[in-house]
Amino acid sequence: MTDQPSDELRRRLREAGEEELARLLQERQQEIDVAAAREAFRNPFLTRAMIEALLARPGLVSAYEIRRAAVFHPATPQLLALRFVPGLYWADLVRLGVDTRLHPVVRRAGDTRLVERLPGLAIGEKMAIARGGSPAVLAALRGDPTPRVVSALLENPRLTEGVLLPLVAGERASAGVLAVVAASAKWSVRYPIRVALCRNPATPLRAVLGLLPMLKKGDLLAVAADVRLLLPVRRRAHLLAGTGSEPHATR
Repeated sequence: MTDQPSDELRRRLREAGEEELARLLQERQQEIDVAAAREAFRNPFLTRAMIEALLARPGLVSAYEIRRAAVFHPATPQLLALRFVPGLYWADLVRLGVDTRLHPVVRRAGDTRLVERLPGLAIGEKMAIARGGSPAVLAALRGDPTPRVVSALLENPRLTEGVLLPLVAGERASAGVLAVVAASAKWSVRYPIRVALCRNPATPLRAVLGLLPMLKKGDLLAVAADVRLLLPVRRRAHLLAGTGSEPHATR
């Protein structure tokens, strides 16, 4: 049978105005269990002082869902929120990093903790994080060697050219990862990304040859003169540029 008084208390904690909420939290504090406290955190009139009073009760603060609710509430004192961040699950850390209602210090703490955990996570978990993470987390994930993780990262609406470009222009990116970026309809049309792909020796030949016709003459000449690149790439760039002497074979 449902505990009707408890259900009523939960409803009132969720819907009460500020004065009634303060009175309920004080007068009926012994009746407030985890479920009731969760409803109080949903009340828009919950204040900093009320949150501190709730979190002072060991029976409530020991519950994960209450610690999570506290971290995600804008009125929670910053030191208290920071205290609970390290214990959050990775999925909640992802949400925390992109919740613009919260103080940047709290969001950065969530990002830092999440980045620390990345090496121990499975590929599927990293893919989920790549799709929803903050720019700071994306900057850490861009170096992942798994093409599937990078492919998921490319779907994230928070990804910017500034975050992606160091990956494409870097020396550590694998051919598989660069092929994923080159195949992206959204990102391969960005001119700086396109140039970086063509200038990276690890980009697969087929991908580079498909991108070269869309480069400007100055960049084509730079590709043609880059001795790090494969000869077919340099010759194609020279032909498209339509000027200068043909590059000599070095690779």
